[in-house]
Amino acid sequence: MLFYIILVFLSTFLILHFVGQRTQVLGRSMENALSNQDNLIVDKLSYHFMKPHRFDIVVFPVDDTKDVFYIKRIIGLPGETVQIIDGKVYINNKLLNEHYGKEEISLDREGIAVKPIILGDKEYFVLGDNRNHSMDSRDPEVGNISKSAIIGKAWIRVWPLNRFGFLNH
Repeated sequence: MLFYIILVFLSTFLILHFVGQRTQVLGRSMENALSNQDNLIVDKLSYHFMKPHRFDIVVFPVDDTKDVFYIKRIIGLPGETVQIIDGKVYINNKLLNEHYGKEEISLDREGIAVKPIILGDKEYFVLGDNRNHSMDSRDPEVGNISKSAIIGKAWIRVWPLNRFGFLNH
């Protein structure tokens, strides 16, 4: 019996350390998809085998300390040109069709995306869903996110229990 208990704890540790990571949403930058105080499990393994996709919700560190993380939605993919004109997001000069949250509210600031941003081979442009309350790639302190900086993809909400479930991307 003790063997099975140790096996369960060891398996849980290995999964949470190498495959997944628990993270908590702080703030309202991802409303309506995610709310303040939501607890998530982040899939840290998938992006080792595949590329991130547009509209994936990803987690990445704020800076080199790796203690605080941002959670945002991928909008621009490597090699694309992103620009925000009159509060609307354009990818390669075409209006981006978005339908997942408060993104339909016109942006109150374009930030550095007021001019076209050409993404590098391994760079992504990310935005919060609640655009007027999000610090994201529009801000020069965040800027484009390199693939190597992405911790993983937000996968499942575990708290609060009444909103438990897999996240739609």
